This record gives sequence, structure tokens and C-alpha cells, in this order.
Amino acid sequence: MTKKLLLDWMKSHEEQFTKIAQDIWQHPQLGYNETYASSLQQQVLREAGFTVTANIGEVETAFVAEYGNGSPIIGVLGEFDALPGLSQNISPTYSPIKENAPGHGCGHHLLGTAGVEAIIALKNYIEQNQIAGTIRYYGCSAEELLSGKTFMARAGVFDDLDIVYTWHPGTYNMTTNFSMSALTGIEFFFSGRTAHAAAAPHLGRSALDAVELMNVGVNYLREHVPDGSRIHYQITNGGMAPNVVPDKASVYYFLRGANRAAVDDLLRRLKLVAEGAATMTETSVSYEIKAGCYDTLPNLTLNELMYEQSKIIDPIEYTQEEVEFAAKVQQNIDPSVVTSSKQAIASLGIDTSKDLIAGFYHIPQTFRMGIAGSSDIGDVSWIAPMGQITTACGSASVQFHTWQATASFGSSIGMKGMHYAAKIMASAALDTLTNPELIERAQAEFHKNRNGQSFKAGIPDDVKPPKPKN
Repeated sequence: MTKKLLLDWMKSHEEQFTKIAQDIWQHPQLGYNETYASSLQQQVLREAGFTVTANIGEVETAFVAEYGNGSPIIGVLGEFDALPGLSQNISPTYSPIKENAPGHGCGHHLLGTAGVEAIIALKNYIEQNQIAGTIRYYGCSAEELLSGKTFMARAGVFDDLDIVYTWHPGTYNMTTNFSMSALTGIEFFFSGRTAHAAAAPHLGRSALDAVELMNVGVNYLREHVPDGSRIHYQITNGGMAPNVVPDKASVYYFLRGANRAAVDDLLRRLKLVAEGAATMTETSVSYEIKAGCYDTLPNLTLNELMYEQSKIIDPIEYTQEEVEFAAKVQQNIDPSVVTSSKQAIASLGIDTSKDLIAGFYHIPQTFRMGIAGSSDIGDVSWIAPMGQITTACGSASVQFHTWQATASFGSSIGMKGMHYAAKIMASAALDTLTNPELIERAQAEFHKNRNGQSFKAGIPDDVKPPKPKN
């Protein structure tokens, strides 16, 4: 057996998976509504010989594709949801395909397709070389809403995994030996009494007043929370008309912290503020937990294994046209953002002298609470050892969730980063399929880092995932 056969197969089939990623990029859909991408990936995997189970954890667009039998059981995570308002042509200047329409400004069309590419390549290699074990691809919905994998985890679909791999499109190639924040998403609903705002305001009890008082209270709370905490909100209902005292109003909060316990305590304090606002306005308040993901638990063993693959896999090479495209995109980013981005990347020891960063970087230690962002992959990382990388899919200063990201991740630059990630995941997964000691080491590290803490989903059992709207 030789790994070269695996990588040669992947090289010769790149165009097939490029077309899949482009197809999903051209049909962006929001979380829990990714019917197009989910159906397409399921079809591709069934045709490749996988057994596909849909509607996982009551999430209609989530699915699991499986091949093989017995141990070890190795998973690959995929995502495919887009973001609102980020429609953009593959252009270095602002050019929406459709104003205010969704777009793949976080590259999940690449993220999921790389997983499909890796798992199909592995399946073909396993079949030809009669290797024992089970491989799975998890089609995960609504990562941008930070809850899709939580519903899947609550249903137990990750429980029997030995290890799992994932990646994320980025602006450089690197192992992600750092943690992301835990998060709770909660929406508060205030109810009052309507009245004519001019003729009889004294008869009204304003739900909007309650929302605004809650927001003021939370702004004072910010001074008295642990370092690294984040609290941000959106008023989701502010009433119907200015001359009607609103009897209904709501506000949606994201709470982030270093770990699940820290966020749970922030939630306790936030509820107290909401109750105080309701008391002050003689309104009532209820709430609904909509997301509840864990901080990520990095696994250095698996990340170092993925780094080792970068030494045997051909690096990304860019054409002059791609270099010029990346430079033009960067010219359309605010200079202060460019400066800040390069400073942050340089602090990791990454060379930022070029707009496209081709080398692969590795930090040989883990950092808890490395960045303030959050992802529902955190839930999976507390259930099974998880390896993760990021690869260069755009120029150095491109920010996620922007039109520049949509353009870059839809371009040939994004496709090259996707294929690179797929090769690294497939190559690392093959090593773990054929070397049980690697899995044992990853699991030993996992149990040590978890330190006796068990996983309990952060979304209550009575909360159900949204249904597709289209």
C-alpha cells in the first residue's frame, strides 16, 4: 500500500469536486434551509457507495454518510450554510449577484465539499486495499447559527466516534491549536399592554421599554464579567408603529466565554437583568435558548499528524492571474483592516509579505481561549478527539463574513485551498485507520484535557430545530 495512490486519485478527480463546490456557491441557502447543498451531497455520496441517513437530530438538512464496518470509526465534518446579505460575484470590487441575497462569505461550500472529497477518496482506497474500519461524513446544518451540530450531538450521532477531522477556509495554512469561545444564544420575549401612545400612554405597558431597559442593564453588566467575555444583541421586534405602545418586543443575545461553565453563569446573570427590566415596566418576560455550543478542545496529536501530511503533499501554487486577483481584493479592504489583520497573523509567526500565503504553519502547543469567535464544532470536540486545520482560500487580509470573502472563496484560489485541505484530511485519516497507536494517543490526550467533564448539550431537550422555509 502507498499513500501516493490516494493522493494521485485525489489529484485526478479535483475537477469533479470543484464543480460541486461551485454549484453550492451558486445556490447559497441559510442555516436549516440548505436543501440544495444537502441533497446534492447526499446524492453524490450515495452514488459513491455510501449508506446515507438523513434528518439527523430532527434537523432536516443534516445527514450522515457511512462506509465500511467495525473499528476504528473515523469521522469527517462538513458544513454548507451561507450568510445573509453577502451575495457577490467573483470580482475584486463590490458586485452583488443579487442585492441583499445570501452568499458564501465563510466558505462553507468549500468546507463541506472538501469533506466529501476526502471521504470518497478514502472509501476508494479502503475498498482497493481491503482496510478494516468505518468512515463517516457528517453533513452539518446551520453552523452560522451555532446550533446545527448541537442538535446532532444531543441526538448522540457523534458518540461512537474514535476520532474526527475537520477544517475551515481561511487566509493561511495552519493547524488550529487554539480554542474558540463557548456560546449561548437566547432570545427574550417581553409582553405588555397596548395603548394609544398619544391619547392614553398611561394605560400602556411598553414591551419595548423593557427591551431597552434590559439592554441598558446589560451594558452596565459588561464591566463586571470575566476577561474574554462577549455580550452582543439584536432587537428582533421593536413594535409595530410609533403611535402604538408595543405590547410585544424581543431581543436576541449571544453570550460568549472561555468555557461552558463561564457562559452558563453569564446566562444566569442575564436572566436577572431581564427580570429586573420586566419588573420596572410591569411587563412579563419569557425566553428561548437557541444555541448552546461548547468551547473547542484542540487535540495536538491529531493536529500534528495533519501538519506532517503537509510535508508530503504538494503545496498550493498560484498563477499570476490569481496573485493579481488577490492583490485587487486586498486593495478594496480598508487599510486599517489590512494593517490589523497582518499584525495578528504575524504574531503567529506567519510571513505576511505576500497577499497569498502558501506555506504551512504549526504552533507546537495548544492555547485555550485563543480567539473570541465560536463554532458548534466545539460540541464535537468534547465528544471525540478532533483534528482541525485552516487553509489559504483568499488573500491575507480578507475577513470572514464579508463580500470580499464570498468573492475569494468562490474563485480558483478558494478551490485550491479546498483541495489542499481535502488531501491533508484524507491522508491523516488513512494514517489513523492503519495505525491504532495514533488513535490511542489522541484519545489519551482527549481524556486528559477533558479532565472528567462530560458533554451535556447546551440546548434544552424541549427546543426543536427550525424547519426549512423554502
